[in-house]
Amino acid sequence: MADPNGFLKIEREGLKSRSVTERLKDYNEIYIPPDEDVIVNQASRCMDCGVPFCNSGCPLGNLIPDFNDAVYQQDWHKAFLFLSETNNFPEFTGRICPAPCEAAC
Repeated sequence: MADPNGFLKIEREGLKSRSVTERLKDYNEIYIPPDEDVIVNQASRCMDCGVPFCNSGCPLGNLIPDFNDAVYQQDWHKAFLFLSETNNFPEFTGRICPAPCEAAC
């Protein structure tokens, strides 16, 4: 697991949006995909808590600490396997998720 105090040391970083004038020209993504190092850094914010309330905060029951640890270790296949255990469509449900797990944390 990453640093148990990572959430205190690293600020939460949301996705950055493309400008409206740029988005009006095409049907591409609204958000700019973050670099891999940003994704790994954000995954390191997950602490190794004894009772992961985020799992119960997730409507799908995703194994969030396990997923974040796999992302932190950059084991992308393992991370996908953790998501696909509880979610048949992680490719798009993750894109529309309002992240109630964060509030439950």
